[in-house]
Amino acid sequence: MKKIIFILLALVSIICLPIKADNDKVITFNQLPQKAQVMLKKNFENKVPLVITADWDDYKVMYQSGEKVEFDKNGEWKEIDCKTTQVPVELIPEQIKAHVNATFPSTTIIKLERDRRGYSVKLNNGMEPEYNRAFQLIDLDD
Repeated sequence: MKKIIFILLALVSIICLPIKADNDKVITFNQLPQKAQVMLKKNFENKVPLVITADWDDYKVMYQSGEKVEFDKNGEWKEIDCKTTQVPVELIPEQIKAHVNATFPSTTIIKLERDRRGYSVKLNNGMEPEYNRAFQLIDLDD
């Protein structure tokens, strides 16, 4: 029975994947919302985007060095994933910076996500603290 469920889930995923991918459209830097352009010019100034895509509710900017920045339709960043380098410190809320520096010295933030509930952080040591909108620690995964 478990095998059947697994196979059905795999088939649904395979069928739905092209539907999602078809919605992504490659765009130019100038087609990004102005707010997103300003943020990228300021914080990723020495990097040239490899590909920029848009779909009905968000934009994704991917760089050759592996960084990825995702924006909502208004140009507000939703996710900054720097893979192996540090998220630009200007983009990290002060309360999160202070908590990470105090609790996890000698680490850097390599991924930062925000949504309506709060912030998710990934550190270079594998720890993943989560904060609510008031910047209180609510979860810690390792």
